[in-house]
Amino acid sequence: MAALDDEVFRKMSMAIPNLNQVTGLAKEATDREHNMTHWEAVRSYPKAICFSLIMSLAIRFGHQLPDGSYQVSSPCQSGLQNGAAVREIMGLLAAGQLADRFGYKPVILGALIMVIACIFLLFFAQSIGMLFAGEVLCGLPWGAFQTLTTTYAADVTPIKLRPILTTYVNLCWVIGQFISAGVLRGILNRPDQWAWRRPYAVQWVWPVPIIIGMIFAPESPWWLVRKGRLEQARRSLRRLTSSIVTDDQLDNTLSMMVLTNEHERQVTQGTTYLDCFKGTNLRRTEIACATWVIQVWTGIWFGGNVTYFLEQAGFDPSKAFDFSLGTNALAFCGTVASWWLMPRLGRRTLYLYGLATMFTILLTVGFMGIPHISDDLPYASGTFLMLFVFTYDLTVGPVCYCLVSEIPSTRLRVKTVVLARNAYNVASIVANFLNPPILNPTAWNLRGKGGFVWAGFCAVSTIWCFFRLPEPKGLAPAEIDVLFEQKVSARKFRKVYADPFRSTNLDVVDMVEPEVQGKGY
Repeated sequence: MAALDDEVFRKMSMAIPNLNQVTGLAKEATDREHNMTHWEAVRSYPKAICFSLIMSLAIRFGHQLPDGSYQVSSPCQSGLQNGAAVREIMGLLAAGQLADRFGYKPVILGALIMVIACIFLLFFAQSIGMLFAGEVLCGLPWGAFQTLTTTYAADVTPIKLRPILTTYVNLCWVIGQFISAGVLRGILNRPDQWAWRRPYAVQWVWPVPIIIGMIFAPESPWWLVRKGRLEQARRSLRRLTSSIVTDDQLDNTLSMMVLTNEHERQVTQGTTYLDCFKGTNLRRTEIACATWVIQVWTGIWFGGNVTYFLEQAGFDPSKAFDFSLGTNALAFCGTVASWWLMPRLGRRTLYLYGLATMFTILLTVGFMGIPHISDDLPYASGTFLMLFVFTYDLTVGPVCYCLVSEIPSTRLRVKTVVLARNAYNVASIVANFLNPPILNPTAWNLRGKGGFVWAGFCAVSTIWCFFRLPEPKGLAPAEIDVLFEQKVSARKFRKVYADPFRSTNLDVVDMVEPEVQGKGY
């Protein structure tokens, strides 16, 4: 059993005079969340689900719709993509600071208004320079969308709904890519300027309804607790729940938040980016960053090129594009299926199985790229890569969003997710430079053999996950805190019982360290 450290408990008792009462109420709230069924969670938190779904729609801005013409050179395309990625890094850092200071709502509303203005610059661009400026400026609000959508979902939902609503962010990515592919398919044969202006204009569809939804959304109760605004936090909880949740249950949930926040404050006083690298938070930051980098290291930059391999098989470009729409449909189904698998298999298991499967597919495509004995091999490679995309969106793709929101402490959740997403952006910049020469006929021209390159990255990711990725399935934030503080190894996370609630009957001065023993959980 892993329990609170004695010194931490002493400090908490000084900060919270009625600690015994708060601890008892917090334990009741945690037990209720553990015992709650999915249907009970939906009935209790319908408004939290609604507001989380609305905010997550903003992530559709995350991938800028590409130019439909052939007039932009490869270096310029890389510059446009990486210019936005670099600005996203700055936007993420700014979003983390602003969200901690002002809350989720003002930052996300400001980002939505800013992106409307930035789309004007892209739509009316008269040169590559204006496009680049628009991409760079869009990177700032995109940074906010990439962070706050996931952390808000984790803040407002109970344990049972947390994996569904955090991974719903991945579903919004898939929907956005499906829409973008459909728009590009529709203007594929247009030779005029509307071939590239219309995809930008489509993005004006989303901001207004999202802004309306966010105006009515409550602020994160966890953020309000960190600011000491407990009465407002309680009102926020009431706005997120239905009438079947009693006032006593609200008080219990608020007590759980207060206890968790004070516990984390005593362990790590600050909430700066530097604090993410101190003490036990260093390990949590490593896990969050690596988990998101692995999304790139799986080889999705290579595996998602189904259209290219089908064109190599002789498909007409328009038909190959149709297959890309089908691939996005598979990705959609994979993400939805992950909602059924996660409660049963857990995050760690899905990650490991997904990586192992994708590693096998990459090797298979690599070996199929060696011989030149059949015209059907590119077609077969394209088919395998469709399976690769389905596997990715069944496992690593959506599960990542759940992990990066569960692993950090609640006080450093936003900033840890910012650092993790920035690690992903850096890996993406590298992939943007690495993947084109792998496929480009005028460069390395590895074709299917490029699977060997990405299989190496995927193998390293699998090994890291086996030794370093813990299983947070079904654990409350306070329980995860204790397991990290007691330095429980990743492979034992589900075998050690975490007790964040110390005995309330003993005098604090005479408190002795509890017996630590392994216990199934």
